[in-house]
Amino acid sequence: MPSTSPTRATRRTTRLTAAVTTAAAALAAAVPLAVVPLAVPAASAAPATASQPEDVRFMTYNASLNRSAAGELLEDLGSGDDAQAQAVAEVIQRNRPDVLLVNEFDYYPGNEAVDLFSENYLEVPQNGQEPIDYPYVYTAPVNTGVPSGLDLDNSGTVGGGNDAFGFGLFPGQYGMAVYSKHPIDAAAVRTFQQFLWKDMPGALLPDDPATPEPADWYSEEELAAFRLSSKSHWDIPVEIGGTTVHVLAAHPTPPTFDGAEDRNGTRNHDETRLWADYVTPGAADYLYDDAGRHGGLKPGARFVVMGDYNADPNDGDSRDASILQLLGHHRIQDPAPASAGGAEAAQVQGGANAAHEGDPALDTADFSDRAPGNLRVDYVLPSKNLRVLDSYVYWPAAGEPGSELTGTYPFPTSDHRPVVLDVRV
Repeated sequence: MPSTSPTRATRRTTRLTAAVTTAAAALAAAVPLAVVPLAVPAASAAPATASQPEDVRFMTYNASLNRSAAGELLEDLGSGDDAQAQAVAEVIQRNRPDVLLVNEFDYYPGNEAVDLFSENYLEVPQNGQEPIDYPYVYTAPVNTGVPSGLDLDNSGTVGGGNDAFGFGLFPGQYGMAVYSKHPIDAAAVRTFQQFLWKDMPGALLPDDPATPEPADWYSEEELAAFRLSSKSHWDIPVEIGGTTVHVLAAHPTPPTFDGAEDRNGTRNHDETRLWADYVTPGAADYLYDDAGRHGGLKPGARFVVMGDYNADPNDGDSRDASILQLLGHHRIQDPAPASAGGAEAAQVQGGANAAHEGDPALDTADFSDRAPGNLRVDYVLPSKNLRVLDSYVYWPAAGEPGSELTGTYPFPTSDHRPVVLDVRV
């Protein structure tokens, strides 16, 4: 990987793929992100030197760039005129992150989808916005839609999204991608797609309430194959001015769409716990990545936890302590990003929002069309050895610039709002 940004003509050959960094991930693929001002200038200024710190903007965005059938996203991105992709790209161009995690972006081998989104949308002016270029991209296989060959939902039949390692109608649905203006250390990327849930000490394995045995929803055969991550967990080292910042990206399963056994709620909790253990010295000795390496981050490492964690600290269906494993962690800061639009939406919609305990200004997802109301589920959480400059949720109030991009149901972009963090490295 060159230390300087490649030219546009050579970008495809410099994109990072999981096949370069981990053969295990490639094998799995073969199996059928206080009210703030609306002005959001780019965080980066002059390039950093050895004696000059650098300000960097991180952003997570569940952009809902997923489709219902394999190949559909490629068609939409290839056209260059897909209205949703144009609106998503405009949101990104308005906020101008240096490091961007996109959740719910269907995965295709060979980086075809991520390149099409860059070339046909991000690098094209959207509604008068300045194009944005990311020389470095990481994407990799995920567990969604990968058949397990097992009856994981105990329906009596095998097949379909509920029996995949992560819910999905085809392999790669609801995937992830990381775009970066800064070099990614390809050789040091770690993925945890194939880590087995049963190998987490004290795992909250789901219990079938119809039987007397504890934690027996899954059979021994199923536990021997069942992967913890519903998509994947990625540790992506980004080199910023001579300093490594680990982007810890994930998208745990929604803690719903199950029964009294709470198999998705318990999985959501333990998917979140994986990162809490990973950044705690000595707590992740049990954890192995897809290349067989054990352990977590070294003490003193700089990191940013990013993604849609499908867990609110006060409201919703997640386990009470799920996201608190990160928000209350001794190595993690919670900048508590807020927006004017989130508070406004909760008041206008009422319904379930009226009974919420959490501050609606912190909400990041607009679930007004269904229970449990709007929630804070998307996070960009820096380690305490990074200096926070600013943080906000991009959710303009009605009538303000950009509000047409978030909108109301049916949304022109996504039911999630971007979360932005500026730090000094």
